[in-house]
Amino acid sequence: MTYKILCAVGTRPEAIKMAPIIQALKKNSNIECRVLATAQHRHLLDQVLHIFDIKPDFDLDIMRPNQALTTLTARLLLNLDNVLLAEKPDAVLAQGDTTTVMTVALACFYHKIPFGHVEAGLRTGDMANPFPEEMNRVVTGRLTKWHFVPTESARQNLLKESIADENIFVTGNTVIDALLSVAERDASLPFVLDPARRLILVTAHRRENFGEPFKEICRAILALAERNEDVQVLYPVHPNPNIYNIASEVLGNHPRITLCEPLDYSSFVAAMKQAYLILSDSGGIQEEAPALSKPVLVLRRETERPEAVQKGVVRLVGSDFEEITAVTQHLLDDEMAYKKMARGISPYGDGKAAGRIALVLRDYFATCG
Repeated sequence: MTYKILCAVGTRPEAIKMAPIIQALKKNSNIECRVLATAQHRHLLDQVLHIFDIKPDFDLDIMRPNQALTTLTARLLLNLDNVLLAEKPDAVLAQGDTTTVMTVALACFYHKIPFGHVEAGLRTGDMANPFPEEMNRVVTGRLTKWHFVPTESARQNLLKESIADENIFVTGNTVIDALLSVAERDASLPFVLDPARRLILVTAHRRENFGEPFKEICRAILALAERNEDVQVLYPVHPNPNIYNIASEVLGNHPRITLCEPLDYSSFVAAMKQAYLILSDSGGIQEEAPALSKPVLVLRRETERPEAVQKGVVRLVGSDFEEITAVTQHLLDDEMAYKKMARGISPYGDGKAAGRIALVLRDYFATCG
């Protein structure tokens, strides 16, 4: 008997982390793996799907410029309802903490379809940070049958919320699966960087940093470039106007700061490999960069990924100008401090997480048959 599993992806990080699972499920003769793209992030999602040669069976094309969370949620639920009614999958999987993931879990609950949450159990304990991701995680956790957690600490978070231990599976993070496969390719950047200068790679797009916090971040980046002649900055800028407009205004005229469109995943991995250090408010980069021996300074005050902070390879600096510049400058000036953070330690997996997730599902459906 063949069982149908629907894998939902909406954003670039979701596609990166779901791609190894989709590939693993498609190798199983007893599972029909179908792919649903909500396209919460249209262009960025398409880049990743192309790299991993994944063609969606359904595409909701939900992205609209600067749309409100309420509108996005409502439109997702209505469109998901139609797909689930037509497909009637035996299970649905989604990854992470976006509005796509929360609404997919809720739609599955309404249709009584088992839902598997990839990268489950991440928590900051603050519903406002990150916003709305922490709420999305908590709600999704109450609606999930299979909690695929990346680490033991994520498992402990779920146990504290009275999630049954038999429904929690410590698999590692599939982002390491994806990273290792792409890092093996000989990808290049679409422009030339100066090999004589140290590269600071920047990504910043979080909703909680909109406004004055993001202006502080940009001013700090500019100051670091001005103070250090041997440094160049690469910033692939998110297209959201709350980010793009300010980044262009503050950083757009410096000769050693390169602003570019978001890179495809292969090129971004190449950029991480070339970077001396990384400034980012991204969750995924906190997982990926340590595996490539790159220090990460997180432009947030809280993180749902404490393992790398505890290992000393990631540090929280928030959006404060003084702290960003002071900590970054220390790493640029102090070789020993830099080496302590650039140790190549990855607490998030061994590159085999997707296979473990596929095995859990295969075993479950084997007992159903």
